Amino acid sequence: MNKNNETIVAISTGSSSGAISIVRMSGEMSTIIADKIFKAYSGQTPSEFEPRYLNLGNITTENFSEQAMCVVFKAPKSYTGENLVEFQCHGGTQIANGIMKECIKHGARIATNGEFTKRAFLNGKMSLSSAEGMMDMINAESDAEIRAGYELLTGNLSKLAYSSQKELTDILSEIEVSFDYPEEIIEYITKAKVKERLENLSKQMEETIETSETGKMIKSGINVLIVGRPNVGKSSLLNNLLQKEKAIVTDIAGTTRDTVEGTFLLDDIKINLIDTAGIHETQDTVEKIGVDKAKNLISQADIVLFLVDSNREYSADDEEIYNSIKNTKYIILRTKSDLAENNQKHFEDEIEISIKNNQGIDKLKEKILKLTKISNLSSGSVIITNERHKNALIRSNEAIKRAIENIELDSLDLIAIDIKQAYIDIGEITGNTTSEEIIDSIFSKFCLGK
Repeated sequence: MNKNNETIVAISTGSSSGAISIVRMSGEMSTIIADKIFKAYSGQTPSEFEPRYLNLGNITTENFSEQAMCVVFKAPKSYTGENLVEFQCHGGTQIANGIMKECIKHGARIATNGEFTKRAFLNGKMSLSSAEGMMDMINAESDAEIRAGYELLTGNLSKLAYSSQKELTDILSEIEVSFDYPEEIIEYITKAKVKERLENLSKQMEETIETSETGKMIKSGINVLIVGRPNVGKSSLLNNLLQKEKAIVTDIAGTTRDTVEGTFLLDDIKINLIDTAGIHETQDTVEKIGVDKAKNLISQADIVLFLVDSNREYSADDEEIYNSIKNTKYIILRTKSDLAENNQKHFEDEIEISIKNNQGIDKLKEKILKLTKISNLSSGSVIITNERHKNALIRSNEAIKRAIENIELDSLDLIAIDIKQAYIDIGEITGNTTSEEIIDSIFSKFCLGK
């Protein structure tokens, strides 16, 4: 028997205790199995229920009876596209497990991770990228991740992939029709038009690929690195932004010798804050390791906060730090402005801050958001947050570019091969050209019962 034709069952509400637990069953036998263990107070059994209506009744298992509710979804109008039954019982792992075991006793088997959603994909209820968007929403740690996951779930990337495949199919059809024409007509009908259409498609793909930098920030958070000389207020700033005493703060220079990290939400966007050892010349072996680590992290940061002390002269160490960050996205902060007697600016766009008075912190947050551009994302935006999708687009675009390069050759066979490859590559996004091995790998990352 095909494994995908078997009736599956799982607890969809997790293993912890709660007010309600849901046991979900999907497959051709789901209503038949449900008839054997559930009867509504109306006298009806699940196979007689009107679809999508909750029915109160009793579940009878080998070891106990339970007052519960049951709802039936008939194929194909269900989450999985199959007959689907859900039991809503009192919370607690023992009750839900007992119901699940009773379903297994009557012919169901326990579902594998993500198998309900996998069946939804296999039955054409959603694309592979939409399923991944759902998983992103479940695992989201910020509202920005939820929004990006929702755009995937609702199929905006899928629409782009499908439209690109349609365009590639139309171009390929035009080329294949041209095989029947004389050579001079091939050149007139095909080359100029095909080149223009492929170039437009390539441009669209490149613009989409460029969103992956923003997508990476949405999914992993924005890495904000705090650098500066010792005792300029780096740890105080970290504590202020995190709203807790994460780093030790003293008047002794060199207190922080290793990175101190913390995460906070800024306008619903995850910010990964990294405090570093003060950068300066030192003979202390341990401190030097921290200084070298701080320097190496600069190239990996999305944004660098360069702190300069208002009460000290701008030094050679400051200049060295500035030279190391000037080619990155950076914000210059002049700290301890409440103590400064003669606060001279060294940079036009620097922000004066005082942790004691909470001065300049809101301005700093605004500048961080401005540099990321994430908060300006509109509904319906296609943002690449998944490395698999990015790689599929890159490969497809490379195949299109090869076709454009070969457009001047007399034979159209090579162009047709490249277009077919581009079609296959971009189809991996939606799953219509994806191997079963990759599909299994993706759904294995889902939780049990989803």
